[in-house]
Amino acid sequence: MNALRRHPRRSQLLIGLTLAVLGFALVVQLRTTQQSSGFASARQEDLVRILDDLNARGERLRVEIDDLQRTKDRLTGGAGQDAAALQESRRRQDVLRILAGTVAAAGPGIEVTVTDPEHTVTADVLLDTMQELRDAGAEAMQVNGVRLVALSWFTDSGPSVLADGKPLRAPYVFRAIGDPHTLADAMAIPGGVIDSVSGRSGAAATIVPRDRLVVDALRTLSAPRYARAAAGRD
Repeated sequence: MNALRRHPRRSQLLIGLTLAVLGFALVVQLRTTQQSSGFASARQEDLVRILDDLNARGERLRVEIDDLQRTKDRLTGGAGQDAAALQESRRRQDVLRILAGTVAAAGPGIEVTVTDPEHTVTADVLLDTMQELRDAGAEAMQVNGVRLVALSWFTDSGPSVLADGKPLRAPYVFRAIGDPHTLADAMAIPGGVIDSVSGRSGAAATIVPRDRLVVDALRTLSAPRYARAAAGRD
């Protein structure tokens, strides 16, 4: 029982830290956008689309803050807080499994297909695609048969591109779960992925929104070689 009662204190610290990080990320994004000299020559409709994308990101952050606040209220509400802590622990476990790529995920999203018949698309283009999708709120992703997570990487290897050390062959098909409209708009931002791909000889990128798609490529977690849980720490 004492162990369960410590959960609210740890949860409050986690929620406070998350709120601070979300706020900082939003401020950095806004300042970066305002200072980008490339927008000075952008068309009005492009600027409107960029503003809509920023507003959508801000709304996602507000929704997440509200969700965290409700979680905090449940965990510190007195009666039933032990049960609330257990429920929240299970919910976070499910979230972490999705983020770690150890379970399949399903939901609305988009498919981005990059065709490359002349092999002109390099690792940096695919990396930019992954990062743009992540910045736009993608919650689970894969490219061809490789699950993409926080530590995923791309590199060129001769005529091939490697994703987390696994060779990929064109066409490169990204599946990303998230708000389809927001994800699609992020891909079409001027100077973004669509422009980058279309600037390569013979290459093209297409975007297809889906009401439901499945990200079923899985990762196997490896045991840490050096890190161990610190004794006596919450």
